[in-house]
Amino acid sequence: MSVEDPHVAAEPASHANPEELADDIEAGVPPGDEQDHPGHPGEANAVEPGRRKPKREQRRRPKRIVDGWLILDKPIGLTSTEALGIVKRCYGAAKAGHAGTLDPLASGCLPLAFGEATKTVPYVFEGRKVYRFTVRWGAETDTDDAEGKVVATADARPEIAAVEAVLPSFIGRVEQVPPRYSAIKIAGERAYDLAREGEVIKMASRFVEIDSLEIVGVPDADHLELETECGKGTYVRAIARDLGRLLGCYGHVSALRRLAVGPFDEEDFITIDEVRASAEGREDAAPLPELLLPVDTALAELFELDVNRVEASRLLRGQSIIVRGRDLPPLGETIYATCAGRLVALGEVEQGAFVPRRVFHLAAQDTRSRAPMGEMDE
Repeated sequence: MSVEDPHVAAEPASHANPEELADDIEAGVPPGDEQDHPGHPGEANAVEPGRRKPKREQRRRPKRIVDGWLILDKPIGLTSTEALGIVKRCYGAAKAGHAGTLDPLASGCLPLAFGEATKTVPYVFEGRKVYRFTVRWGAETDTDDAEGKVVATADARPEIAAVEAVLPSFIGRVEQVPPRYSAIKIAGERAYDLAREGEVIKMASRFVEIDSLEIVGVPDADHLELETECGKGTYVRAIARDLGRLLGCYGHVSALRRLAVGPFDEEDFITIDEVRASAEGREDAAPLPELLLPVDTALAELFELDVNRVEASRLLRGQSIIVRGRDLPPLGETIYATCAGRLVALGEVEQGAFVPRRVFHLAAQDTRSRAPMGEMDE
C-alpha cells in the first residue's frame, strides 16, 4: 500500500482501457467484442465477397475544456486510475491527471487535476502528506499490508507505553527501507515486478522526512491507529513493519486513509456520488464547475507576483518582463504571476526579469478564480 507518489504503487491492470471501454458501451458494443455483429442473411449490413467491411461508426461525446482541481475522496476498492477515469468521463474532460497514487485498499485524498491544472501537479506532489492508518499486530507480510502473504508471526502484543516510547525514533530525517512490493526501480525494473516473479531482491535504504507520528486510537489489543505527517517518498507500510520488528510483535498495515496532500485536506473532499449527483438535471449533463478549485490553489506555498495586463500579455506569449526593484524571493525560486487574480504563468526571476516557464490559458470554467481577467490586449 504505497503512499508517496504517482510511481509508488502498482495498480492492477484492467482488461481494457476504462475510457475505450466506456466508448464501446456508449456505442452499443458488448465489452470485449470489437467486431461488428453479423446481420441476418440478405440484410443491408451483409458484406459482399471481395469488398472491405465498412467501419462501424461510434458515437463519442465531444471533449470539454475543464480547468481546475477536484479533490476526490477516493473509496476503497478503486485504483487511482479507475477513480480518475470515472470523474473524467463525468466531466467529459479533454485532459486530466492525479497527484499521488492511492492503492485500491486505501481511501481518502486523491487530488485530480483537469486541463491547465495538470501543469501544477508537481507542486502538489512535493507537498506534505497526512495519513491515518491501522497497524495489525502479530503478523508481518511480504507486502507489508493485508494483501500479502504472512512471513512471520508473534503471540506478543505491545503495551501502549512501549509503543509511545519508540515513536520518537521514527520522527525527523530517518532512514527507511522501502517495501519489496514498491515501484522503485532496480536495474531498470520495478521492484514489485521482480518480487512477483519470485526474485530475491535487497532494497536499499533511503532517508525520508517524518514530521509527526502519534497514536490516535486503540480499537483492541491486536490493532493500533496512528496518524503521521510526512514528506515525499515515505512509506507508511514500512513504518508499520519497522514498528512491529522493533517491538518484537511484528505488524502490517490493515487500513490506510490519506487526509491531506499539499494544500488540500478533508474540507475540500468531494465524493464520486456528489460528482454524479451534481450533473443530474443539467442541460450539458456535466457536473457543476463549482466543484472545482482554481488552478492556482496548488501553488499556495509559492510567492505570488501581481502583474498588469500589458505584462500578462507578454508572459502569455512566453516573453519575460522586468521586475527589478520589486520585493521578490531569492533568485532561482519558482514563483507565479497573476493578473486581476487570475493565474498567468510560472517561472523564475533571472537578472531582474521574470522568465515564464509555464503559461496558463484558462477557460471560462475556472469559475472559482478570484476575478475574471478578460482579454489582455496591449
